[in-house]
Amino acid sequence: MDAIIFTDTNFKTEVLDSQTPVLVDFWAPWCGPCLIIAPTVASLAAEYKGKFKVGKLNVDENPIISSEYGIMSIPALKIFKNGRIVEEMVGVQPISVIAEKLDNILARQNFPEENISG
Repeated sequence: MDAIIFTDTNFKTEVLDSQTPVLVDFWAPWCGPCLIIAPTVASLAAEYKGKFKVGKLNVDENPIISSEYGIMSIPALKIFKNGRIVEEMVGVQPISVIAEKLDNILARQNFPEENISG
């Protein structure tokens, strides 16, 4: 399964209003580390299908959302739940690290108001 393409236009509907937790990969095509992590993101999209929405937002093509979330370094991975960021990672991450964070969020799914990243 391919990752969803998030944009300035669909971000609110696809991410903030999503009933499913969302992993967003903020990236750019000229970014070497972004290209390195791309297969990891695609793999996670397949592995967590139905449990997480997994997608990518090109920071060059979507400056409004990139600016709103203060994206200064890429790749930047942010996990949203109930319209809020609950986890953030910057730089290339091993799939095991990302999967552990996703699994932790799923395990604590019954506590939507809890600050997961703390």
